[in-house]
Amino acid sequence: MIVAEIDPICALQAAMDGYPLPNPPEQRIHENVDRCPSELPGAGHSVHGMKALVLSGGSGTRLRPITHTSPKQLVPVANKPVLFYVLEDIAQAGITDVGIVVGETAREIEDAVGDGSKFGLKVTYLPQEKPLGLAHAVLIACDYLGDDDFVMYLGDNFVVGGIAGLVDEFRADRPDAQILLTPVPDPTAFGIAELDGDGRVVRLEEKPTHPKSDMAVIGVYLFTPLVHEAVRAIEPSWRGELEITHAIQWLIDGRRDVRSTVVHGYWKDTGNVMDMLEVNRTVLEGIEPCAEGPVDAESEVIGRVRIEAGARVSNSRIVGPAVIGSGTVISGSYIGPYTSISENCRIDDSEIEFSIVLRDSRVEGVRRVRGSLIGRNVTVAPSPRKPSSNRLVLGDHSEVQISS
Repeated sequence: MIVAEIDPICALQAAMDGYPLPNPPEQRIHENVDRCPSELPGAGHSVHGMKALVLSGGSGTRLRPITHTSPKQLVPVANKPVLFYVLEDIAQAGITDVGIVVGETAREIEDAVGDGSKFGLKVTYLPQEKPLGLAHAVLIACDYLGDDDFVMYLGDNFVVGGIAGLVDEFRADRPDAQILLTPVPDPTAFGIAELDGDGRVVRLEEKPTHPKSDMAVIGVYLFTPLVHEAVRAIEPSWRGELEITHAIQWLIDGRRDVRSTVVHGYWKDTGNVMDMLEVNRTVLEGIEPCAEGPVDAESEVIGRVRIEAGARVSNSRIVGPAVIGSGTVISGSYIGPYTSISENCRIDDSEIEFSIVLRDSRVEGVRRVRGSLIGRNVTVAPSPRKPSSNRLVLGDHSEVQISS
């Protein structure tokens, strides 16, 4: 594991905090980029001439309260963190050198990923003091990326089918930038691409009030080193961030070769609970059934169900697709489709479906839990029948729905 100590972009942060700048932001940004490539560990050319930049900072506000204690990139889908799927995609694309941009949850990310060897990767951690935009992440990674082409992959995004084909296409043609697009029902929530009659990108707009198309830019980008010039040329947006859409627009305005690929498969930003559950549903559709833990004669297991080693099922009915983590005990319960239960949980006399239950949690005597994300070390149990009441102990930003 390599941790690269990179100076923060003081000018941009000072501007946001209201402090006077000794030099204009543009000058300070140029000074930073002019240092590329550096002598930092991992800088210079990678073995295959291409690196990956994975963004794993951010506070994950849409997944609170889960993200008060765990990074959003480590919330599991089918009992595996979303970030692990990203790293596996990168390894399958033949890229081995990966820089992971980390923020306030750096310790948890580093503990989970380590030096990257379990994925066949060599990981370098790039600290980012504040999440100041995707282009800012590229800016602070400039020293690490050096003169290599690279793929930038948001650590909370999920692309079914991986990115190997996209990387091969980029390596063959080597445009200045290549972006992925997909139609979305609410274009105001995304960076949106406007295409001309030939399907070429002519303009990008971040979260437009009046979008000119429904084609959203999703969280996988491929760049040549020319993007370093673009990110140092742009200024912070009204949000106080350096937007990657502005950097790509700079390339377009300069008549550089910017290409797009429309994703016809499945993509999801796992930034909120329902999106996380939908990704869980999609991954579970592809699991292979297996029972490495014991299932007694009074139990019924139907469909694609994975019961991991050390799990036990008794007097219960499990309808797949579903996965039961190691060390988990299911007794007298119903586990319905599209449910992932992590390790060392206990589900007793309860019904759960279309849900994710994180490790070391207990659900006892509850009818029925559906469409839920239950955190780590949580206990869900019924309130006393008389007098009729509900007793709640909830953290900040919690949401509860109670049947009356």
